[in-house]
Amino acid sequence: MAQDAPAAVGARLSPKLDEATLIRAVQRGDQDAFEQLVRAYDQSVLRLAVNLLRSQEDARDVFQEAFLRVFRSIDSFRFDCSFHTWLYRIVTNICLDYLRKRKVRKEEPAVVDTPEGPLDRMNDFEEEAAHADPERNMRNLQLGQRIEGALGGLTPRERMVFELRHYQGLRLRNIGEILGTSEEAAKNCLFRATQKMRAVLGDFL
Repeated sequence: MAQDAPAAVGARLSPKLDEATLIRAVQRGDQDAFEQLVRAYDQSVLRLAVNLLRSQEDARDVFQEAFLRVFRSIDSFRFDCSFHTWLYRIVTNICLDYLRKRKVRKEEPAVVDTPEGPLDRMNDFEEEAAHADPERNMRNLQLGQRIEGALGGLTPRERMVFELRHYQGLRLRNIGEILGTSEEAAKNCLFRATQKMRAVLGDFL
């Protein structure tokens, strides 16, 4: 599971400024404070976008758009939820738009573009050692391809909930807050996504 994002971000903030103080400074027009806020969250935002979209290029675009929206609308942030939740809501909404456009165009990329080079999408399995059983390697490859196909069969919202739960490690309550819905609605969405995944992956489970 992913590291607790608020804790990880907190470690990156200046010890002289807690997050609320920093946000209020940004709301007063402090450019340095905004840059520090970006630095505090840049890694988690980019990682979230890459995990959701499986494309380094699209993730960079989302990153830029997300912080542009933050800059434009931070005056409307009223501390009625955590900044982390508010920011993730912005990022996931942008990612949802990307996923919907892909769904229409049917252009789901087969590989993930990463700084280290292209990787198979959904490659969350440990690589087998050089002497590993070839049949097991083939099964893992087939499983990865089947998972990819199963994810492609989810609606953008189902995929978002599935990714946030299983790849970001977020709780359903947090997912509901991020997507602007209830924990129960997020739970039902996850259930539908899981059922669809199981229907495709049946003989691999």
